[in-house]
Amino acid sequence: MLALSKLPTKTKIAPSAIRLASRLASDAYFEPASEGTSKTPENLTPRQRQVLSQALRVDQAGELAANTIYQGQHFVLGQDRKVGDVIQEMWDQEKRHLKVMNQLQRQHHIRPTALWEVARVAGWGLGAATAMMSKEAAMACTEAVETAIGEHYNDQLKELEAFPQDHPSIPLLRQVIEEFRDDELEHLDTAIDHDSQKAPAHALLTAVIQKGCEFAIEACKRV
Repeated sequence: MLALSKLPTKTKIAPSAIRLASRLASDAYFEPASEGTSKTPENLTPRQRQVLSQALRVDQAGELAANTIYQGQHFVLGQDRKVGDVIQEMWDQEKRHLKVMNQLQRQHHIRPTALWEVARVAGWGLGAATAMMSKEAAMACTEAVETAIGEHYNDQLKELEAFPQDHPSIPLLRQVIEEFRDDELEHLDTAIDHDSQKAPAHALLTAVIQKGCEFAIEACKRV
C-alpha cells in the first residue's frame, strides 16, 4: 500500500476548469517581471538558503523527470483511445511546471543538479517501459511518482512556513508549490481513475517506483 496519509484530500476539478475559474500563482512567471519573480531575498539565514537551494534543485529535476516520464508514455501510448489524450494533458501541465521551475532556479541563483541528464534519461525509460508493460502499469507509474512528489511538496511547504515573508518571492513560491502539488494530486487521481490499481503486481511496482523517487530526491539535494 502507498503511504497516502500525508496527502491532503481535495475535490476533483479538471485543470482546465481551474484555469478558467481563477488566476494561478504560476501565471506570474508568464507576465512581465516583478520583484517577486525576478529577485531573491537577501535576508535568509545560511540554513534557509541551503533549504531553498536544495528544494528548487530537487523540484527542477523532478519536473524534468516528470516531463520525460510522460513523454516516454506518450511515445508508446499516444495513439491509444483510452489514455493517449489523458497522458498528453498531464504532460502539458508538466511542461508548464518545468518552465516555471527553470525560471525559479535562475531567479534564486540555484545551480541545477549534476544528475540532470540522469533524470532525463531515467524518466523517459521509466515512462516508456511501464507503458510497454500495459496501460494500467503506465498509470501505476504515475500513481507512484505523483504520490512521492505530492508528499515532497507538502514537506517543502512546511519548511517554507519558517522563512521570512517580507520579500514577495517567498509567499509567491509557496503559492506556486501549492498549485503544483495540487496538479500532481490530480494526476494521481487520474491514474487511479484509469485503472492504475489493476496493473499486474501493482503493490510491488508502485513500491519500487516510489522508493526510486525518494532516493532520487535525496540524491538531487546533494549533487
